Amino acid sequence: MTTTRQSSPTDFGVHSAGKDLTQRSVPTWAERVAHAIPLVVLPVGIWRLPIGFGYGMGGEPMSPAWFNAPYVIGLTVLTEILALLSFGLVRRWGEVVPHWVPRLGGRRVPPAAAIVPAALGGLLITALGVHWLYEAATVGRAAWPYDEGWDVLAMTMSGLMNLWGPLLLALTYAYYRRRRA
Repeated sequence: MTTTRQSSPTDFGVHSAGKDLTQRSVPTWAERVAHAIPLVVLPVGIWRLPIGFGYGMGGEPMSPAWFNAPYVIGLTVLTEILALLSFGLVRRWGEVVPHWVPRLGGRRVPPAAAIVPAALGGLLITALGVHWLYEAATVGRAAWPYDEGWDVLAMTMSGLMNLWGPLLLALTYAYYRRRRA
């Protein structure tokens, strides 16, 4: 038996007198998946930050460059923002454009405007994950530039991020089912 719930006042996003409720109730599992996605992306971002400041995680040589820190911080922030966008698949702002958006505020979001980019993103991330798993299985340690011991930590962090694509695809399917009809 699948339980469903509607958005509550403590949910991510702006809430005012019940206006944050989704049109149809969101399955509990989809709500949990939306919360899990940013959490599976976060460890890689944390792992990546010292690299931006010239500290090779695991002994790989680092060449200092002025753009390392902005690039790594920007990449980390961008991946977290993209992961947080998955909340749009379980919140009202994924169904109706928030009122503060000029010219579009209050308009219904066409389902395809959320489904197509989410599905393409999920497929791309899943393909990258499959490639990563293939490399890890066929090449093994030689594919990783880390010292022994660090490679296990790096693979664990990256392995968590490989869940992002399939989780996003499942969440996109739940959004599609909820918004159709």
